[in-house]
Amino acid sequence: MAPSAMSRWTKALSEAQPVPYWLDDPGRPHPEPALTGAETCDLLVVGGGYSGLWTALNAKERDPERDVVLLEGREVGWAASGRNGGFCAASLTHGLSNGLTRWPDEIHQLQELGARNLDEIEKAVARHDLDCEFERTGEIDVATETYQARELRDWYEELREKGLADGVEFLDADAVRDQVASPTFEAGLWDRRGVAMLNPAKLVWGLKRACLRLGVRVYEHTPALTLKQYGAGMAVRTPYGSVRARKVALGTNIFPNLVKRVRAYTVPVYDYALMTEPLSVEQLASIGWKNRQGLGDSANQFHYFRLSADNRVLWGGYDAVYPYGGRVRAEYDDRPETYAKLAGHFFTCFPQLEGVRFTHAWGGAIDTCSRFSAFYGTAHQGKVAYAAGYTGLGVGATRFGADVMLDLLAGEVTERTSLEMVRKKPLPFPPEPFAWTGIALTKWSLARADAHGGRRNLWLRTMDKLGLGFDS
Repeated sequence: MAPSAMSRWTKALSEAQPVPYWLDDPGRPHPEPALTGAETCDLLVVGGGYSGLWTALNAKERDPERDVVLLEGREVGWAASGRNGGFCAASLTHGLSNGLTRWPDEIHQLQELGARNLDEIEKAVARHDLDCEFERTGEIDVATETYQARELRDWYEELREKGLADGVEFLDADAVRDQVASPTFEAGLWDRRGVAMLNPAKLVWGLKRACLRLGVRVYEHTPALTLKQYGAGMAVRTPYGSVRARKVALGTNIFPNLVKRVRAYTVPVYDYALMTEPLSVEQLASIGWKNRQGLGDSANQFHYFRLSADNRVLWGGYDAVYPYGGRVRAEYDDRPETYAKLAGHFFTCFPQLEGVRFTHAWGGAIDTCSRFSAFYGTAHQGKVAYAAGYTGLGVGATRFGADVMLDLLAGEVTERTSLEMVRKKPLPFPPEPFAWTGIALTKWSLARADAHGGRRNLWLRTMDKLGLGFDS
């Protein structure tokens, strides 16, 4: 990248605020008071992101008389649930390719359950009046290299042969550029119904309001410090109080799990995004995008991008940064060198938008596991359930995970709990320095594959055979 181009593109970042666009909202609700004193309940939910809020909401909808308490260490939605791209996908398996590779015998069932889950989210948005800018526009996976276009067409043919192409359409270069006008697009695969766009912060705030209306007692700025058995139930200690509960659901995801043996299954990967100022009518017309789909490119180091309700472009992805030791720290949320890189990629994709400014630039941690999709389990003789490892596709899948946790806590054998995906766990990550070395080698290999026509080296082929993965 020439220095002149770099300075031209990074000038667009000069006024960008280093805060998540979605959370920078004057309508942001005030937090609920912290817990002081002792509480008792039927179900304690730990974590105030999507995972915890869907669990609390679904628990009350299953049984309105159930006494439910939710604890959040800071404010609901402040972490991954309030700073993601707002892609709400039907997939429960981090995409169809990952699901087909790992659970080929269950893939049709998993696809059906995922579609049903997305439908239920859409119904909940209407039922609880969740004003979250929900748009069921679908998503286009775009190819930006000739080999990627060939792979997309081959993948589409494979989906047709396996009966998995319902609602999916292959777009050649002319067809995909008719949808969104970028000179870099060579082909596309449009999933018309399997993805919705939404405002992630407004969804989390709406879920909080719905929980409160149904009688869930929500305490913010109340981290759960310890989890121990207490008589026939469980007890959680907080800075100024405690909660005794019959059952506990853990939705803490990337943060240290209160069941310590679960911690080795996830690592934090930091992801970054930019948001532009609102596009003018002329700027929007120059790129088309009349059907407002979400988009993602097909590289290993991929970008995701979409339009907001006020026609800003969110542009994120590419760099996936693993901090040595798997530490989650606030200083990792801001990474100017990645913002500069993303800005250059944005204007390469949309040269007709040169002159557009970015208003927000931010990052956040994703809870990644070695199989890329969530895993589930119980502890303390079935009195505690957990779900984690959503790897960036948790906006929709966390609702399914909430139902899995509730099924597990009830001791029920259901269609969900009978899945191999639910019954078996991924491989844990090794200790340092092996985790950092392995992830660094994998990232280097993925970048090399992107630069060499998608050819995967020996390391990546070995990881594929072992069922391990890592991407941006």
